[in-house]
Parts: sequence; C-alpha cells; structure tokens
Amino acid sequence: MSRALKNARRIVVKVGSSLVTNEGRGVDAEAVGNWCRQMAALAAQGREVVMVSSGAIAEGMKRLGWATRPKEIHELQAAAAVGQMGLAQIYESKLREHGMGSAQVLLTHADLADRERYLNARSTLLTLLAHKVTPVINENDTVVNDEIKFGDNDTLGALVANLVEADALVILTDQKGLYSADPRRDPNARFIDEARAGAPELEQMAGGAGSSIGKGGMITKVLAAKRAASSGASTVIAWGREPDVLIRLAAGEAIGTALLATTPKMAARKQWMADHLQLRGAVVVDDGAAGKLRDGGKSLLPIGIVEVSGEFHRGDVIAVRSSAGLEIARGLANYSSSEARLIARKPSSEFERLLGFTGEPEMIHRDNLVLT
Repeated sequence: MSRALKNARRIVVKVGSSLVTNEGRGVDAEAVGNWCRQMAALAAQGREVVMVSSGAIAEGMKRLGWATRPKEIHELQAAAAVGQMGLAQIYESKLREHGMGSAQVLLTHADLADRERYLNARSTLLTLLAHKVTPVINENDTVVNDEIKFGDNDTLGALVANLVEADALVILTDQKGLYSADPRRDPNARFIDEARAGAPELEQMAGGAGSSIGKGGMITKVLAAKRAASSGASTVIAWGREPDVLIRLAAGEAIGTALLATTPKMAARKQWMADHLQLRGAVVVDDGAAGKLRDGGKSLLPIGIVEVSGEFHRGDVIAVRSSAGLEIARGLANYSSSEARLIARKPSSEFERLLGFTGEPEMIHRDNLVLT
C-alpha cells in the first residue's frame, strides 16, 4: 500500500462532518486550513487532489442555532443552504493562502446516473484539475431527495474517485481506522492495517451508525472502498487529525487502514453502469442464463428472463437478478419494461409478431453489461 499511495498522481480526499465542524460546533477553520496546507504540498509534488467535504448541514445547524439534526427534508435542505456558504468560504480562503485556486461542485446522484450529465461532470472536474484548481465537492443537499441521494459522502467520495479515475481514495474520519470489532466494547478487537477492498469479512467487522452530526459509520467507508476498487483505486481510512496525515501517506508511510484494490480497472462506460445507486427496474433470469452471464462474455437473451419488475425505458440501466434474488449483473436495456414482459421466455423469431417490429435479439448486449 505504501507504494500505491506513494505513486498516486490523482487522489480524492474525503473528510467527515465531525472533523470539518469540530463535532458540530461550526466549521473548524484550523482543521480545514491544515488539510488545505497539505493539499497544497501535494500539488507542489505534481499531484492532483479532489476534496469531498461533508459539513454543510452541520454548519447550517450551528448558524441556525439548532442543537439536534432535523428529520424533515425541508429543514435539512435549509440547513444545507445556510451551511454551504460558510463551507465554501473557508475552503476558498484557506486554499488561497497557499496560492491554490478552488471551485465548489455540488452533485446529486441524478447528475451521475444520466450518461450525458456524468460526462459533463467528469469533463468539468478534469478541466479544473488541468488548470490547477482544487474542486471541493459536496452533495447538493438543498435540492436532493431520497430518489437522487447518494446517502452519505463516503459513497460520494468513491463515486468521485471512479468519475475522475483517481489512483487513491483517502477517507479521513474521527477514528484511527478499521478494527475487527468495536474496540469500545471488545477489548480483544484488533486493528486492521491492511486488507483487500471488498473482502466479505470487512462488512461483518464494520457496522453501527456514525455520530449524531454525520450520517456515516465504518460500514459506509468499507463499502466505499469496495466501490472505489472497481475503478482501480485503493482506499486508506485514517484519523483526520493525525499530524500531516496526507503528506505522510503520500510519502509512503503506513497510517490507518489500507483497503487495496485488486480488481482490474473497469472500462469507463461499464464503470458508469456499475455506479448507479438507484435503478429503474430489474429482470430475473433462470439458472441457465445466470450461469452464462457469470461465465462472462455472454449477452442476456429474453428467452432466459422469467420476471420483469419496475418500469423502465430502452437505454435505462437495469439490474439482472438470479432466481434467488441476488443481483448478478446490470446493463443497458434494449427493450422497455412493457416490451420485455411480452418477449420474456420467447425466442427472437417471435419478436415481430409480439412487438410489431424486429429489434435486437438481446435484452442486454454483452458490450453493455457488467457483472456485479
């Protein structure tokens, strides 16, 4: 891992709400200044850094005088609108102190679920980096709802790492890293220095909610590392107040928990499909079709479909599930949900009679399908 981060040219750094706002007391200018100083040092080494920062809602709560996180969506959105001003202000001023330009980028899942908007977001971020400007990214909480929400900024950090094809994701948190169990409850809990991103046992080790200020927890970080690994980015989970943590990690020092990417980098379009958090629909396939998909290199034919759920259009990303209900793949549908229901379990020779036209023989072509 020391070599992986030492050689990383493009790094995404994610910081949590409790760190950014000093446990909800408002944006911690000193802490933000520290990270900005370190990012400037990395930039001086020829590296590119993208910051994904939580803290808008927590800062808004402080400015509005709210002691507890609201539950109503309109109150959360109001807090985000108020807090985003302070968050952007402090990053801009602290980065400028070190001669660094900055840009605020607010995203929703809808921005990344649509292929054109996804490419626009990618182009914008890469252009900013090319001009030596540090993007400071947050979820657009002022307009977000459950249907277009990332859910937490750990997930957003992983998606941004995939979007810009980062070499590494660093998640700075209020914990030293991942333990085999909760060290506050289990004296035998051991610290995990290094593991493979996506290893099933990691999800069993991680668990529980985050603080009252943030929404995450260790489980969201483990899942984020798994997601980032699909684009070839390894992840480090480390304590955000560790002195010069970013500089030392980039120098190859072993700090926190390293979750290594071991899977080959996914093609850009397939990465986009894999990164969909909400899907419009799904098809359930029989065991024969499932086996052919798992073996790789095969398209999904309608004759292997036993059930269609949801309402989707041609070109939407849909899930492919086994008879046991497990998602085994996802891809771009060649037919709408209503058309898919008509041709399920049917050979392509019957498509014209059933649909009134002759379309593609595949429900999902292998070039537009990714195993999950």
